[in-house]
Amino acid sequence: MGAQLRVYKRRIKSVTATKKITKAMEMIAASRIVKAQRQVAASTPYATELTRAVTAVATGSNTQHALTTEVETPVRAAILLITSDRGLAGGYSSNALKAAEELTQRLQGEGKEVDAYIVGRKGVSYYNFRERKVTESWTGFTDNPTYADAKAVAAPLIAAIEKDTAEGGVDELHIVFTEFISMLTQTPVQSRLLPLKLEKAVEESEKKGEILPLFDFEPSAEDVLDALLPRYVESRIYNALLQAAASKHAATRRAMKSATDNAGELIKSLSRLANAARQAEITQEISEIVGGASALADATAGSDK
Repeated sequence: MGAQLRVYKRRIKSVTATKKITKAMEMIAASRIVKAQRQVAASTPYATELTRAVTAVATGSNTQHALTTEVETPVRAAILLITSDRGLAGGYSSNALKAAEELTQRLQGEGKEVDAYIVGRKGVSYYNFRERKVTESWTGFTDNPTYADAKAVAAPLIAAIEKDTAEGGVDELHIVFTEFISMLTQTPVQSRLLPLKLEKAVEESEKKGEILPLFDFEPSAEDVLDALLPRYVESRIYNALLQAAASKHAATRRAMKSATDNAGELIKSLSRLANAARQAEITQEISEIVGGASALADATAGSDK
């Protein structure tokens, strides 16, 4: 019985140590969410206004540009998938991977080849394990992305959209990331970055009561779009990276809170079992003492006769 009590005590000690770690990770994730939310709030207006500017230029001219022109028969598309570098975030990365798989199957069903661009070790590991080709990958900054990281990611994607498909270019650019909606809700999003859907952008502006500005283009609308193309892609990717980082921290906080709560319940359960084992041990010791005293009394009574 004493050995069983020692086992319970060791398990309680181990689970208590784990609970301290998960609680600390929960608090760290909670503190990082605040910073990530501020960054998302700061970057979103810039990305939105830049999209409006591009839409205004494209709708105000007849220029054929990779940023806005639909290819009549697209044959290749690129997907930028944003996952996490680390785990302990519940289903965060797996949900993004599932959304990317659905998008890949849909594009392939339309007869398009798909080039994969991956951000985050979880996504890279997923593709490598399945021996699937990854065109480009980036790791090491998913928890705290910077605009420089977004530029590094955007560079090969911009180069691909500007190339002809015969030279390894792509006709479409899609992005899959997790949108931060609230502390409790983060949703995987599939979005096409290029070519820009002008009709949709105009409709969204009209719904908000916004009027697209009119511009005079110097030196030309094409040159303006050439200048806006990298800024548009970089800003959208940067915003997506920030949204994904905030979502990851929220998912980590939720997962670590659940782990902490489960550890607390396990400690209570083990404590009850340990108390029961200790009570049984005490009861057994009392029984042995009473039995020994009774046997001693009987032996003494027999010797007196």
